[in-house]
Amino acid sequence: MFIHRHPYPPFIRSDTKKLIVGTLPPPRFSTGELLDKDVDFCYGSYYNSLWLYLDVIYGLTLRYDNSQEAIDERKQFLMEHNIGVCDIVERCEREKIDASDFGMQNVKLRDLIGYIKQYPSIETLLFTGGNSKNGPEYFFRKHIKAYHLPLELVSDDIPRIHKFYLPVESKGRETAFQREIRTVSLTSASGSANRAIGSLPLYKQLKAKHPDFNTFDFRVMQYRNFF
Repeated sequence: MFIHRHPYPPFIRSDTKKLIVGTLPPPRFSTGELLDKDVDFCYGSYYNSLWLYLDVIYGLTLRYDNSQEAIDERKQFLMEHNIGVCDIVERCEREKIDASDFGMQNVKLRDLIGYIKQYPSIETLLFTGGNSKNGPEYFFRKHIKAYHLPLELVSDDIPRIHKFYLPVESKGRETAFQREIRTVSLTSASGSANRAIGSLPLYKQLKAKHPDFNTFDFRVMQYRNFF
């Protein structure tokens, strides 16, 4: 049984407003066996990379290699845009060493609510996947049960948006004030999500009008609205 531990601590600053929440990077990021175009940082897999979409949206011309410069470029972007990263899975076990969310067993979650309490500027959680089994929203729903925090549906369109209210604490005690936190379940960057995208009426409509439109373009269009 392979113990798959998250290789990166949460990247959160005092002014973070949006928090990207996934599960785990591929096992090679934990074992240090990176590919040539991988970046040794959050979402660093070139072949399943949130950074590819952000690169297009912002015209970043990022590096895709194992250099420190590539890491620094991504950190600088996050800091400039008040974005943090805190994947929800701390570790899991796998019988097969791959990046499948379905293959995760005996999962230990990070205390995401604890981080949100620690950083009061956080307003939005951007899940890089939905509520399918072992996806980030799925695990978050399990996580918040211990805090008795219900998710309220805001929009049932893709990507689905929810909200919840977190009591504000003062000197360790809850007050009458509450913080509204929104969650956005973005379409996963993984190739396995392409089939689901292809079945969406909006995608079919856009594809019919623009034959060159593809699943990469669809994600860029979607992510642009929330980053």
